Amino acid sequence: MVREFLGELISTYVMMVFGLGSVAHMVLGENKFGSYLGVNLGFGFGVTMGVHIAGGISGAHMNSAVTFASCVLGRMSWKKFPVYVLGQFLGSFLAAATIYCLFYTSINHFSKGHLTVTGPTATASIFATYLPSHMTLWLGFLNEVLLTGLLQLCLFAITDKQNNPALEGTQALVIGILVVVIGTSLGMNTGYAINPSRDLPPRFFTFIAGWGSEVFRRHHLPDLPWLQHPTGTEDYEGAQYA
Repeated sequence: MVREFLGELISTYVMMVFGLGSVAHMVLGENKFGSYLGVNLGFGFGVTMGVHIAGGISGAHMNSAVTFASCVLGRMSWKKFPVYVLGQFLGSFLAAATIYCLFYTSINHFSKGHLTVTGPTATASIFATYLPSHMTLWLGFLNEVLLTGLLQLCLFAITDKQNNPALEGTQALVIGILVVVIGTSLGMNTGYAINPSRDLPPRFFTFIAGWGSEVFRRHHLPDLPWLQHPTGTEDYEGAQYA
């Protein structure tokens, strides 16, 4: 399982470096060097490269939700689940650290030395997804459940050899296009993380790197005032995968 662990680590790392880098261009370049479409393309083709790297080794899940579904449906052993998820989380965390180092001076220049989650110079959204003020946590949760389900359904369709799969050798490209389609059509509400391995490790990294505990804030929870954090985010910066 060492090869599978390394396959998940490296493929997730590559996918996340391309994806987070595209978000950094959009946020730090103030839409001059990047765009929402650029973010979708960065994550989509990052996924394509990840599939090419580890598709024949581990299946290149790069997504703990995909790994979980594969175990539930009996497509892989449960004993591999923690190995896959650990590889994905470590690869994602290292990718966040890489992007932070690459864009360190740009982040400091843009934020004027203040690492914040919200506001006009917020930079935490380079690394993780955050809800806009009009979305509740419950709506965000349901949104992610639906989008992750659509992702998984389409992945099964693309790879199902008994139905109408993608042509041999084109699966990686088609999966990348799938990610782009999800982002461009349904990504606005939550940033379409659709992947715990994509969102949680970079969020932990920002907590460690200086953004603080606000990266784990709870947002607009009706009837649960003890969990609310009235940050009042004005706008949503950054939409990312999967």
